[in-house]
Amino acid sequence: MGEDNRLADVVALAQGMAAAHTPPESWRAAAFGACRALDGSFAALSVWERELGRLRVLVNVGERAPDEAEFPDDEAYPVHQFPEITEFLHERWAGGGGANAWVENAEGPTEGRPGYFHQRVAALRRRGRGCCVVAPVVLHGRAWGELYVARPAGAPVFGRADADFATVLAAVVAAGIAQTERLEEAQRLAYTDALTGLANRRAVDARLDEAIDRHRREGVVVSLVVCDLNGLKRVNDTQGHAVGDRLLERFGSVLSLCGAMLPGALAARLGGDEFCLLTVGVPADDVVKAADELCRRAAELELGDGVACGVASTEDPIGPVGSARRLFRLADAAQYRAKAMRADRPVVAGRGGPDDPVIRLADEPSPEAPAERRRFRGRRP
Repeated sequence: MGEDNRLADVVALAQGMAAAHTPPESWRAAAFGACRALDGSFAALSVWERELGRLRVLVNVGERAPDEAEFPDDEAYPVHQFPEITEFLHERWAGGGGANAWVENAEGPTEGRPGYFHQRVAALRRRGRGCCVVAPVVLHGRAWGELYVARPAGAPVFGRADADFATVLAAVVAAGIAQTERLEEAQRLAYTDALTGLANRRAVDARLDEAIDRHRREGVVVSLVVCDLNGLKRVNDTQGHAVGDRLLERFGSVLSLCGAMLPGALAARLGGDEFCLLTVGVPADDVVKAADELCRRAAELELGDGVACGVASTEDPIGPVGSARRLFRLADAAQYRAKAMRADRPVVAGRGGPDDPVIRLADEPSPEAPAERRRFRGRRP
């Protein structure tokens, strides 16, 4: 294969990984790019999970055997079956050698071998493959995993030049994985509250918009619990903001715990002393029960004065919910009423009788209610 072609393959692999939006898409692009570049029929990318002592397969592409899923849930191999991941990468690399690829075939090892490993050879034979090239993936100066590309029985066996090229491809894959990790971390930070570790307002807005779309299309139940932590200002004024932050963190843990009662619930801090739980597809009564438990646990905290809690669910008689803003307004109005009543239990929109004051407050805010406490408070557009 010409140098120009190989350079084009390297560029294509890098571009494929750069275009990926999620880690699995990045893994798939890496494996496909390497398989194509090395004229293979199958490729896999695996990660070395040190704490579990195993090599776990992230993705399989190409001509897969019946037992090889594209994104396997549980395909993993004890590291002792493939000792080169530790012995070769650490002993030979530390001794001055590079983290270079090697080739094995169904008859035994060939070019650039770190040693003969029966398990790899047996796997080649079992799956009708004639040879493979194994390239260590090194990330941040440490062995991260391996890139594996195979050819079918009867195809030309990989040579030294192929092993050298696989080493280059593995370095490109490592750079792509590092970039994906940076983007994933940036996205995580963008949607996470720094103090509590819960989701933030941006994450709630995105998830709620998607949920309301599903509600309109499929009728799925969407529920929102909005909480206002009582007494935070007093704690800040009398004991300092460090203690106030501790109260916010402690309540965040309680919110997370109660959210775990509801499958798939998103626990978030909206800002200041305001928090929420968002659920999709969970019965409204279960959400109210979790909110009740939240109120009980918040009242038992050593700091603060409990929590004012409001609930709004599309399963309750609250009228049409055509936008995320309306559901937020209803939950916020319920929370506002809970605070005004000094209620020690959640107030639920739509359960206050035929002339529910919560719905009236949400749709036609009374003059005494603070205008636009949050941007979703106000008249329905």
